[in-house]
Formats: sequence, structure tokens, C-alpha cells
Amino acid sequence: MDKIRVAIVGVGNCASSLIQGVEFYRQQRRSNGNGNGNGNGNGNGNGNGNGHAHQDLKSIGLMNEEIGGYRALDIEFVAAFDIDERKVGKPLEEAVFALPNCTKTIVEKLPKYGFKVSMGHILDGVSEHMKDYPAHRTFLPSKAKPCDVVKVLKETDAEVLLNYVPVGSEEAARYYAERALEAGVSLINCMPAFIVSNPEWAQRFRDKGIPCVGDDVKSQLGATILHRTLTQLFMDRGVKVDRTYQLNTGGNTDFLNMLNRTRLSSKKKSKTMAVKSILGEDFPDENIHIGPSDYVPWQNDNKISYIRLEGRHWGGLPINVELRLSDEDSPNSAGVVVDAIRCIKIARQRKIGGPLLSVCAYTMKHPPQQIPDSIAKGFLREFVEGNRER
Repeated sequence: MDKIRVAIVGVGNCASSLIQGVEFYRQQRRSNGNGNGNGNGNGNGNGNGNGHAHQDLKSIGLMNEEIGGYRALDIEFVAAFDIDERKVGKPLEEAVFALPNCTKTIVEKLPKYGFKVSMGHILDGVSEHMKDYPAHRTFLPSKAKPCDVVKVLKETDAEVLLNYVPVGSEEAARYYAERALEAGVSLINCMPAFIVSNPEWAQRFRDKGIPCVGDDVKSQLGATILHRTLTQLFMDRGVKVDRTYQLNTGGNTDFLNMLNRTRLSSKKKSKTMAVKSILGEDFPDENIHIGPSDYVPWQNDNKISYIRLEGRHWGGLPINVELRLSDEDSPNSAGVVVDAIRCIKIARQRKIGGPLLSVCAYTMKHPPQQIPDSIAKGFLREFVEGNRER
């Protein structure tokens, strides 16, 4: 299989987790390269035991080990853009570990990727309040001259552009979407700026014949997907949901950035609609609260989520569910993005333009069309197999 050439906007915790994870699966595949031969040669007992161990390790944490014949290790990073002085001009393999990144290490050492992080365009990417926090917690904007993004994308033959700009960076999100269109590169919009789910933007990608996926990536098993699942369970079992909330705390730059509540309108809408779409459009707004709650520095990339649903079952009697979820936030999103990347590759090979509706519904909180997760999973599989156009 040929490689999937990926460029990244924002070398933060999410990008770091994705890049490290791809290398992790590459190393596991390499260590298992002769597993079958050795196993057969050493006998059934040892062979089967070793084979199962390798199989578990090289596929653990993946929703789909292969998509259209592509594995995680078939992703190749060819360009990256950032605005922090500790990352700009640095080799990618160094930048992913630079402050203020604080996600847990998956692999100790990355290979040399052969390029340095380019200076991006700041625009509205840095909230004013960020300057009031210690350097190891916040962004330090570089004074370097911004690069020609389209030129970099074309020179590196990038096929996919991942948007990881901070929440609330609406201008920056639109800027990079424009550059993707200009360069003929597919966009995966991981942030809650409504581009792929906006009919006008969607039509522009469709007219150009460029596939795209968005908006606002779900976690592999995070607060939103868990909240949706619990809500669907209530609905499926005939329990009337009266009110619900989701409260989240974390200590990475994402949570620090979101202390500026003026940047949260699209984020709150994205997360709320992901759950409200299960409850129905007529569910009272005052009875649902979903969104970031506070910044706790010592949590670093660990995210703590509190979910509560209050409802009524048989005879109108009350039933309540409370749940606490603790997870490493950024790797949780990487486990979903890796599938979106591979689906984009398939769509490019098939010359499909515009939003991939099945992929968006399965991987994003605010897709063009909300579909229950179990159904979206089936639609994605049909798309991969060629039985669904998009």
C-alpha cells in the first residue's frame, strides 16, 4: 500500500499523541514481522502463545486495525504548522515533546521525519488571557515570519490536512480550510469550528472534488460518546430523561484556553447537540448542560468528566445515573482521527468530493448529519467496502 501523506496544523497534545501512536503501531508491527515464521518453527505451543501476544499488542487500542487495506503505520507525516517559539523551526520529532505539551509519552523516541515545523499564521489562535499564565503552561508566540501554507502543502504532496487549532480560533480554522481548498488537500477538522457541517463550505469542497471530514472530533471512549451511549440506553429502555449534565476538568492548554468563555460558543453547541440529537430537538435547553467546567493545572492532559442523567421509569418513579470518567484526553482523540485519515484516503482514490457523511457521523461530534453511533458504525463499514458512496 502507498502511504497517506498528512500535514498537521497545531503540534499540540493531540498531534503529539497521534504521531507517537502511529510510531507505536509501526514498532509493534516491526517486532511482530517474523512472528508467524518463528511461531511455526518453534512449535504450536510457543507459536500460538507468542502469536496471540503479538496480535493483541499490535492491534490494542484500535477501533479498526485495517481500513481499506490501510493500517495506522501507513500514515506518513510530511508537514506541520505551529506558532509556538519552542516548536517552530524544530524537527517534528522534537516539537511533539516540547512545552506546553503535557500528554503522556507513548514512545520514548521518534524517528527523524526529515522536516521542521513551519511557522503558521496566528490570527485568533492565541487568546489574550493566555499571557497571564506560566510559560510552561501556555503558548509563547514566535516572532518568525509565517510561511506560505499552500506552497508547503504542494511541495510536500500532502493529501490530508488535520486542523488542531485551539477552540474558538474561528478565523484560523477558516484560513486553513481555505488553504486546503487552494492546495487540493483534504481537510479533517478536529475542532469545533463549523466548516464541514456548514452547507456553503461543504459545497465548496464538493465542487472541488476534495473529500473532507468534520467537525469536532469525538474521543474513542470519552465523555461525549459515553454520554450519548447512556442517553441512548435510557431511550431504548423506555426511561424518560428529564435532565442531564456533563462537567469536565483538565489541565492542558485546551482547558486553559477555554477559560475564556467567549471562545466557547461553538464548543458548547457541538457537545450539546451531540447528546441532544439523541434526546430530540424539543428537549428543553434549561435541562441539559454540557461543557468545559474548569482548568486544574496539575491534571495536565488527564480529563475528569462527571455525567449525570435524571429520569423516570415504570410508574413514573425516579431513576438517576451518575458516572465519573478519567482518561488521557489527547490520545483518546487520536484513536478516532486515525480512522478518519484512512477513510479520506479511500475517498480520494474514489474521487469523491465533499463531506463523507458516514465517516463524519461516526468520528465527529458535530457532523453534517447526526446519526446514532451504532448505525453510523455500520454506515462507515459500508462506505469502506464500497457499498455506500459517502
